[in-house]
Amino acid sequence: MPELKRLHVSHAPAVLAFELSNRAYFAASVSDRGDDFFARFTDRYNALLAEQETGICAFYVLVAEDGSVLGRFNLVHIEDRAAELGYRVAQHVAGRGVATATVREVCRLAAAEHGLRTLRAATARRNAASQKVLTNAGFVPVGRADPAHIGGKQGTWYQRDLVLRPAGTLLPEDRLRESPGHR
Repeated sequence: MPELKRLHVSHAPAVLAFELSNRAYFAASVSDRGDDFFARFTDRYNALLAEQETGICAFYVLVAEDGSVLGRFNLVHIEDRAAELGYRVAQHVAGRGVATATVREVCRLAAAEHGLRTLRAATARRNAASQKVLTNAGFVPVGRADPAHIGGKQGTWYQRDLVLRPAGTLLPEDRLRESPGHR
């Protein structure tokens, strides 16, 4: 069973392998990180960990039983009980509900662990899969995203207001989505 874990120095090799093996897949829907990202990966990774220590960001990885990374889920610009959510999942698990389930869990953690009340996420208009993840996780479109914010692409901001609730407790919209015939 995959486990969502807070980003740690020990995850670095698996995160790099995840980014490298999914680079072409990610570039089809979001801007490519570029060669410099991979050349300076260790420095950038250490900077993320340092940033996480300040409390202005929280980074999570979805780790498979074999230790490989299946996805990255980030809360950035944490301020005034709000943050931006970013995420990406490996191609081999895409379309299987992994991103939606994990985004829901990140929403729960954002409220319970970080005291957040609002999450926002921007997605490119042509990224229908990401839009579906967000709407299935309870986000609603709230406006046009600045192309500079999403790699020069036209996009939309989505938002979800968070309610602190115990782990495993479902909101009515979660129950509907998890019911057997709902697609």
